[in-house]
Amino acid sequence: MNRKELDPDSSPTAKFGVLLRQAREARGWTQEQLGGLVGYSAVHISAVETGRKPPTSRFARRIDDAFETDRFEREWRQSEQRFLFEGFDQYTVKERESVAVRIFELDMIPGMLQHPDYSAAYEMAPVRRGEATREQAEERLKVLAGRQQLLDRAVTVHAVLDESALRRQIGGTAVMACQMKHLEDLAARPRVILQVAPCTLGELRPFSHSVTLLTLPTRTMVGYTETLGRGLLERDSEVVAGWAAQYDRLQVDALTRLDSVTMIREARRDYERHAQ
Repeated sequence: MNRKELDPDSSPTAKFGVLLRQAREARGWTQEQLGGLVGYSAVHISAVETGRKPPTSRFARRIDDAFETDRFEREWRQSEQRFLFEGFDQYTVKERESVAVRIFELDMIPGMLQHPDYSAAYEMAPVRRGEATREQAEERLKVLAGRQQLLDRAVTVHAVLDESALRRQIGGTAVMACQMKHLEDLAARPRVILQVAPCTLGELRPFSHSVTLLTLPTRTMVGYTETLGRGLLERDSEVVAGWAAQYDRLQVDALTRLDSVTMIREARRDYERHAQ
């Protein structure tokens, strides 16, 4: 029987799974026995131990009760602080598996397409406001750098940026000029498609939140979106199909690739003039 070994440093979900397996085996319990103690199936225990299912706060508390510790709920809370959004860890697992990514972003450059200076300026802002530590910001930047490696794989990335994402200054004009140049360079890659949804679309723009659609090797799709403080990985095929139809409409209504790069280039030149 093949045993899946996880790298605990690869993600908070993986770390939790490794710790759970180690604790269970130290007690000599089977997955069925542990599941019976905490009110979950052996299949669920296996999925958490192998990183296929992230733990919830309820699951972590019940595991702590079984082992008479507070270690697992602490680990879960640290995971939440690390990634900020509940559900984001689930998303990154699917993102690594994907063969195609479609992104719509409102007023930010999507993380996968960010220049390092842009990312640093954004992530360090909560540190200056006293809402996060430097270590947390650096952890998020490390995770982002790992996600951006997807661009070096044989993965198609299609991003539609709302025009406001080009206009909202992050880090000042010099950083924005670098970010616009970075988008121009990415747009020249054969597997990267960039479009801009102009402000003139107004109420015809189909999305009011940022949306990501992932196509998996099985050709199934999952979706991801965020609200304030929460992330949602959507697996329901009907819901995701609806998002995909809206995205198709958005692609048609957005500027062409050529016109989009022209707008990005003009924005870069504006930022360069103001930075001088």
